[in-house]
Amino acid sequence: MDNAFKWRHYEGEIILQSVRWYLRYALSYRDLEEILVERGLSVDHTTIFRWVQAYAPEIDRRVRPHLKPTNDSWRVDETYVRVKGQWMYLYRAVDSTGQTLDFLLSETRCTRAAKRFFRKVLGARQRQAPRVITVDQNAAYIGAIRDLKAEGLLPENCERRPVKYLNNIVEQDHRFIKRRIKPGLGFSAYATAWRTIQGYEVMHMITKGQIKGVEKGNSQAQNQFIAGLFGLTA
Repeated sequence: MDNAFKWRHYEGEIILQSVRWYLRYALSYRDLEEILVERGLSVDHTTIFRWVQAYAPEIDRRVRPHLKPTNDSWRVDETYVRVKGQWMYLYRAVDSTGQTLDFLLSETRCTRAAKRFFRKVLGARQRQAPRVITVDQNAAYIGAIRDLKAEGLLPENCERRPVKYLNNIVEQDHRFIKRRIKPGLGFSAYATAWRTIQGYEVMHMITKGQIKGVEKGNSQAQNQFIAGLFGLTA
């Protein structure tokens, strides 16, 4: 086991299992507190919250090198997330097979935010340069794609394709995130939202079968993979 759980009052296996359950299933922190009590563990829901804040981004970071390559047909859209009573924008992209490319939470919906998102997607090691980017009619995408082509970050022949029905695949994929967010009734701060969403998204990638050598639908292998990232046994 590495030092990720050093100085914690609970064993790493308990912490990681709790975090994994919270990120994978539509549970509130109080739901998970009750589940742990049934298993003989007295853990306050605020402690579980702190575990998720600490380890959801860490799982995301450790999973990234193990992701399978995605294809060059991007489907990009944004959905809404309530943070401290205000709506923010979760930019998300999948390829034409539904594999997650990347995601970004933004306080604004504008050309600058769209450019930040595209740069994040382009910076991932397993991403191909896009041949086509399917978007909605949001004018911010027009400016973002134009500017990134001018900067040499997007291929000049990359096509922007504003065809709504082709984006059904990413719009359907938003539902997973919505189902996870709903039990928590929103977020109290941007940082809290971003850390948690990183965990939701990376767990979604794992369950979709985006990890090399780990099959979709094989929950046991997926759990073993996550444990192995921290030198634990599932």
